[in-house]
Order: sequence, then structure tokens, then C-alpha cells
Amino acid sequence: MSFDSLNLPEALLRAVRDQGFATPTPIQAQAIPPALAGRDLVACAMTGSGKTAAFLLPALARLGATPPRKPNSGPRMLVLSPTRELAAQTAEQHRLLARHTKLRGAAVFGGVGMTPQERAFRTHVEVLVATPGRLLDHLQNAYARLDGVEILVLDEADRMLDMGFLPDIKRILAKLPGERQNLMFSATMPPPIAALTRQFLRNPVEVAIDRVAKPATGVTQSVYPVREDLKTALLVELLRRDTIHNAIVFTRTKHRANRLADRLVKAGVSADRIHGNRSQAQRTDSLARFKAGKVRVLVATDIAARGIDVEALSHVVNFDVPNVPEDYIHRVGRTARAEATGDAWTFVSDGERGDLAAIERAIGKRLPQLKLDGFDYAQQPAERFEIPVAERIAEIRARKAEERKRAKANAERRAGRAAGRPATPPPARRDRHAHDSGSHRVAVPVGARPYRAGEGRGTERPAPGNERNRRPERATGVTVDPWPGRRGHGHAPAHAARASAPQPAAARPFHSGAGDRRDERPGDRPRARRRLR
Repeated sequence: MSFDSLNLPEALLRAVRDQGFATPTPIQAQAIPPALAGRDLVACAMTGSGKTAAFLLPALARLGATPPRKPNSGPRMLVLSPTRELAAQTAEQHRLLARHTKLRGAAVFGGVGMTPQERAFRTHVEVLVATPGRLLDHLQNAYARLDGVEILVLDEADRMLDMGFLPDIKRILAKLPGERQNLMFSATMPPPIAALTRQFLRNPVEVAIDRVAKPATGVTQSVYPVREDLKTALLVELLRRDTIHNAIVFTRTKHRANRLADRLVKAGVSADRIHGNRSQAQRTDSLARFKAGKVRVLVATDIAARGIDVEALSHVVNFDVPNVPEDYIHRVGRTARAEATGDAWTFVSDGERGDLAAIERAIGKRLPQLKLDGFDYAQQPAERFEIPVAERIAEIRARKAEERKRAKANAERRAGRAAGRPATPPPARRDRHAHDSGSHRVAVPVGARPYRAGEGRGTERPAPGNERNRRPERATGVTVDPWPGRRGHGHAPAHAARASAPQPAAARPFHSGAGDRRDERPGDRPRARRRLR
């Protein structure tokens, strides 16, 4: 069978030929016809079998043949992906397949700015590839609309279940129109995914259902038994013998990925790392450099185990045995993609024998065990790769004890200095009504000032007949006037004295009933008048 026999539009066939593909993979040959007919579809196939093109090609063909049901109502096709890397890769695959069409696409995922993604919603791209978390962030805004979605794709559905995205997926499904085509693709089909299939797919066509997932047929799988503390030395020796062109090395944790990458660089091997603690820009740059051949080894956690497509990847190395057989299947599926060949090596220590046995039961065969000739399996490593837990706890306790000892010594030293000098009075409290003096405020001790002192109005007394303003000063008990110099408050002598003195118009302060308001300066009006107006 060829792509020409699948009734795809000529624009899509040209794009397929541009990428050098002549014949569809088995999953593509079985999934494209029912998807073109508009049927709901659930497809389960081994990783690296071409599932991305299996849902993009028929979806693009349908979108290009019909006008949108609701113009300017958001994307017409929504693809949900579990990881940022897979979402970016799917968006890139869409760009290549839709290059001869007018169907635009965009990727929406976390770790990057939301403004370009908001622009994709507002410009109404046809195909939107998104991770569930960031999509829900956008859906809180009015510009993000999904009422025009005609085709929904759940890619790597089992992985989204493992990552806890099932509640988010159900929230997104509630915002989609009921009349749509649903396509679900997965490498495995656990019971929760099967239940989800029955819940929202309508009479789906089941394609290539394999209840027991297996690695790609082109992968040569082997096991290297080795002590835990010699795994790094064994990997460096394999890399030095030029048996590995390029490799993705999987570790159990992010910290182990960092340490292993540092050890490889120290040994003269070009290596980089990719895991969840790195920013999206760093992850994208590391993956791009590895795909371009600028880095020989990419050390990764299981974040790179799903959907990442690296052309001509020669080796996958399980530095740590995964404790879930499905993770092993996805890891080794990074090589031997698209009917190519590759090698998958797994380093197994004594404590990981049980996980290896579970993997062998899942794939239905025993993996051959290899031993590297010339490698000293009895050697002692020059430095430990990872500090044992007991020693790490002891170091933490010793460090905390040292910190407590230093803190106690500092406190005793400060107490000794204080005992050898006269006691100093407490610092004056800052007065919120203190004078401005340059760029700082002058603090006046509380007991040395009358109420509202420092505002430039002299001795203050309350207005006659207004007992609410009669507040005793806390230290001396002196009654003060909050409005000095006001007419009608029993201050005629002071007012007459000021009025009898000749003053320039520009310097004459404003007071009620005297002079023209045009003569006042901005800072001369009493605060009381500003409040009363």
C-alpha cells in the first residue's frame, strides 16, 4: 500500500513526499481510512510506529475539505499532549504536513510566555496543540474559545493518565461542543483509559489494539549486569570505544541526571541534560543541540521517554532500570523509529533485578546479558556517584550542629561587647509629623514635643467651644491648639500683628477674608481649609 491509495488530498501527498515517505506504517494504513470517514477512533500501537501522522493526515484532509461550522470561534482541531516537548514536536510535524495548505497551527504549553499563545487564540488558528495545564490557564480568559472544535485528539493518553491529567482532561472536555470527532492514540491501554474511551467516544473503531505493548521490532535489547557504583565508569568506557554514535541515557531522578551529565563532561564526552527542573528554553535548546549532532549524549529523565523523535538515534541506555515496564517500552522506543534499527542497553545492579524481571514478563522474553571485555568489574571508583542516604543524613546533621555552634558563639560575643560599654538609650521613635530636612526626616523624641509639634505653627491650642480638639499632651499635660492663627478662634492680637506688618504680595499667606486668592502660594493654605473644602 502507498499513500496515494489512501484518498488523501494532493497537497498532503506532496508534503509526505517532501519528507521522503512512500508507504504508510501499519498504524497509518489502518487508522487513516476510518478517520477520513469521520468515525471516532481508538488506536493502540507500539511507540515509534507513526501515530502522529496517523491522526494529522486525516484531520487535515477533513479540515481542508469543509468550511468551519462556526467562523472566528477558535481552533477547529485540538490536540492534547502530556509534555511540552511532545506538544512542540507535534506542532512541528503539523507545520511540515500542512506546508502546502492554508491550515495554520500553534502550540500552547507552559514554561514560555502567554502573549504569543494568546495571539494564536485571537487570530483563530485551525490546529491547536496544547498541554492540559496551560490550556486551562488560557480558558480562564474570554479570548480563549473552544466552541468551534470539530476534531479532538488525545495523544499518549496513557501517559496523561500517569501524570495525573485525567481531571484536567475532563474539565476541558466539558468546554468542547458535543458534536465532534474524537481520536485517541496510546501505546498502552490500561483500564482507566479504556473506561474513558467508553465514556466520551461514540461507537469507536478500534485499530491495532495490543493489550501487551512491546518495543519496536528493530530494537536490539541487552542487559549489562554491573555494580551500582560502577555504572558511570562502564558508560564512559562504552563511549570511549566508539561503539555509540549518539545516545539518550535515562536516569531515575533529576539530580542523578545532573550528576551523570557533569561526570560525562568531566570525562571528555559532550553531554547535556533534560529534565523537569530546567526551564523550557533550556530544555528546548538541549534537545535542539542533540538533534543537530552538537551533543553526543543527552541525559534525561522520563520526561523525554514519550513521543520524542530523534532521527537516526543509535542507542538508548537505561542507566537506571525503570520500575514500571511501560516506561521501559517508551524509553527504548526512542530508537529504531520509522522502521529503523537501534540498540537499547540496560545497566542492572543487584538491587534492580526485580524490576528487570517485571520488564521481561511484560515483553514476553528474557533479555540477553552482556559483559564488556577489558573492563575491570572489581575496581573501586575514583569518586562516588551518589552519597548513600545514611551518610547524607549524617552530613546534614553535622552541618546543622556547626551552624548552631556558630550562632551561639556570635550571640555570646555580642553579649560581651554590650556588657563592656554604657547602656545606650533606645532610639527615638520616628514622628510622622516631623520636619522634612533635606532628603531625610528629623525624628523628635515623644516626650519632648507637644501634640502636632513640628508643623511650623507654633504653640497649638484647641478652638474655643470645640472640646473634641482639646487633647492633653501625653508627657506634660499641656493643652494645645490645632489651628493657630485662624480668625474667629480668639487670636485677634496675633492676627492684627501679622496684618500690620507690610508683606510682599508673593510672600503674604492666605487667610480667610484677607487679600486676593491669586496672591497665595501653593504651600500657604492651611491644612484645615484643604480638608473643609
